[in-house]
Amino acid sequence: MIEKHGINKSNLNEEVAPQKDFYEYACGGWIGRHPIPDEFSSYGQFDCLREQAKNQVRDLITNLANDPSAKVKGSLAQKISDLYSMGMDENKLNQEGHVPILPTLSLLKSNLKNNDFTDLIAWLHTGLDSSFFSSGVGPDPADSNRNIMHLGETGLGLGDRDYYLEHNENNSRIMAAYENYVKKIMKLTGYSDVEAERVWKAVIKIEIKLAQIKMTREERRNPMLHHNIFSIEQLYKEFDILDWDKYFKSLGIKDLKSVNVGSLVFFRGLPAILKEITPEEMEDYLSYSLISEASGLMSDDFIDANFEMFGKVMSGQKEKKPRWKRAMAIPDSMFGEAVGQLYVEKYFPKENKDYMLELVSNLRKSLDEHISSLEWMEEETKIKAREKLAVMGVKIGYPDKWKDYSGINIDPEKTYLENVQEASKWYTKDNYDKLNKPVDKEEWHMTPQTVNAYYSPVVNEICFPAAILQPPFFDIKADDSLNYGAIGVVIGHEMTHGFDDQGRQFDKDGNLTDWWLAQDAEKFNALADILVEQFNKVEIAPGVNANGRYTLGENIADQGGLNVALTAYKNLNNPEIEIDGFNNLQRFFLSYAGVWAGSIREEEKLVRTKTDPHSLAKNRVNVTLKNLNDFENAFSIKDGDEMYRPKKERVIIW
Repeated sequence: MIEKHGINKSNLNEEVAPQKDFYEYACGGWIGRHPIPDEFSSYGQFDCLREQAKNQVRDLITNLANDPSAKVKGSLAQKISDLYSMGMDENKLNQEGHVPILPTLSLLKSNLKNNDFTDLIAWLHTGLDSSFFSSGVGPDPADSNRNIMHLGETGLGLGDRDYYLEHNENNSRIMAAYENYVKKIMKLTGYSDVEAERVWKAVIKIEIKLAQIKMTREERRNPMLHHNIFSIEQLYKEFDILDWDKYFKSLGIKDLKSVNVGSLVFFRGLPAILKEITPEEMEDYLSYSLISEASGLMSDDFIDANFEMFGKVMSGQKEKKPRWKRAMAIPDSMFGEAVGQLYVEKYFPKENKDYMLELVSNLRKSLDEHISSLEWMEEETKIKAREKLAVMGVKIGYPDKWKDYSGINIDPEKTYLENVQEASKWYTKDNYDKLNKPVDKEEWHMTPQTVNAYYSPVVNEICFPAAILQPPFFDIKADDSLNYGAIGVVIGHEMTHGFDDQGRQFDKDGNLTDWWLAQDAEKFNALADILVEQFNKVEIAPGVNANGRYTLGENIADQGGLNVALTAYKNLNNPEIEIDGFNNLQRFFLSYAGVWAGSIREEEKLVRTKTDPHSLAKNRVNVTLKNLNDFENAFSIKDGDEMYRPKKERVIIW
C-alpha cells in the first residue's frame, strides 16, 4: 500500500500561533516564498495552478504548428495555430497601429448617417459591442427546460456604478486616470486634443447617467428582480427605446412573442437618457466604446494605455502580462473545448475522475445528513431540499460531446481584430439560434483547462473542470484529510450554492419558484444576516469594510462546503494518525486554509470589494473557521484568543 503524504510544513509560518491568526499560521511560509509577480494584482495557490495550466496550454497550442493538419485550411489546428501566431506577430500589429479599427468606425458612421437607432443598435449587437443594453438567449427562470430571449443592463467602462456615483479619494484617482485613458486611445486613433476632450465629455456624461439607473451589486444578486416577462406589445408600451420588432428581425429572430427584461429600473430609465444624447455625443461615445473594446487586439501603444488604466492604476499591477499569455488567451477562449480536448488527453488521468466521483458521492450523502438534522427547518421543506440534492447533476473533467467550431473561419490575410470580430459574431449568432429550443443540459460553461468550478441554479448541476483536479486541490498521493479539506470543500462549496441566498430560490428542476415554507425562509434569512454582519465588521483597508451582503452567497457556500466536507471525511472512519505532528482534523483545516494562500495588492482589494462576490482569501479562512466547533477543538482555541468567537455569536446554516 502506497503511503500518502501529509501537509507541506514549509508552507506554514510556525512563528505565528494558530490561535492568533490561522491564515498566517497555515499560509505564511508559502506567502513568504511567493511575492506577487509584477504582472499580477494578486497571487496565490489558484494563480500558481492557473499558470501551470497556461503553460500546458501554451505547449499544446505551439505544438499544433508542427501538426500536418495545421497546413489544411479550415482544420482546427490551422485555426488555433494561425490565431495564436497573429497575436504573437508584434511587428505586424505595431505597423498596423490603429488601422484595423478604421473599417468598424467607418461602418459606425454609415449607420449613424441613416439616423435609425434601431439599425445602429442591431448592428452593434451582432457581436461588436453591447451598447446601451445587452440581449441574449438563455434558460427561462420559470421553465428551465426552454430557452428564451433576455434583455439586460449594459456594462460600464469602469465596471461598477459606484466609481461614478461615490465621491472619495480613490474614486477620484481612478476617474482621473480614466479620463487620461479615454483621451489617449482617441488620440492614438487620430483624434486631435480638442476632439479627444469632446469624446471624454460625451463618455463621462453618458456613463454617469447609465450608472444612475443600474442595479446595485446587492440587487443584482436577487434572481427575482431579474425575472420580468414582457410581450413584444408590452415592450413597445413600457420601454420606448427602439423598434423592437425590427431590432429582433435584424438579428435574425422572427416571430418573437415575449422577452425577459432583467432590470426594470434600468430599462425604465433608459429612454430618457437616450433622448438627452446628441448625435455628436452618440458618435463619440460609440466610437470610444468600439476602440476600447478592440484595444487589446491592436498595437502596443493601445495595449499599454489599457494596461496603465486597468492594470496599473486600478489593480496595482507593475507590468503587463507577456505577449504569449495575451496571445494564447484568444484561441484558448475562442476554441476552448477544442483546446480542452487536447488538454484532457495529455493531463487528466482516469484515476482522478474515479476518485472525484467517489468524493462527490460521499459529499452528497454528507449534505443530505446535514439537511435531515437541521433544527431550524421544517420537515416539509427538508424533503424538497433533499430531493433537489438527490437530482443535482455532476460534471467532472470534460464534456461527453465537444463543441463544433466549423462555423468559425480564421483567415491570416485578414487583421487579427477582424478575425476576432468575425468569431464574436459567430458566437452571438450561435447564442441567438438557441431561442425556443430546449436547454442543452449537457453543455459546459467552463472549458476543461479552466482552474475553477461552478454551480448552475437553472440546470441544478455542479461542474469541476479537469484543470482544478490537481495539487493543491486534489492529489491522488495525498492523505484523505488533505483531499477532503481541499477539493472536498470545493465540491461541498458548489453543492451548497444550490441552497445559498440565490440558489435556494430555484427548485430541483432549476425553476425560479418559492418552494420553502415561509417560516423556514424567515429563519434562513435570520441566520444569513448573522453571517453578513460577521464579514461587515472586517476592515479590508483604512476606512473600508468588507461587504457581507454582496459576498453572502459565497460565504454561505464556503461555510457549507467546510461543514459538509468535514462530515464526509469523518464518515470515512479513517484511523486517527499523526503525520508530521498533525492529527486528522488539523490536517483537514490546514489543507483548507492552504488552498487560499496568497497576497493581494492594496489597489486590488478595493476593486474586488466593489466587483467580486467572493470574500478576500484571508477572510474566507479566518472569519469562516471561527464558526466551527471542530476547528476550535482541533487547535485548542479558547476564550481570549483572536481566533475565538463566542458560541452565541457563531452561525451554522448548512
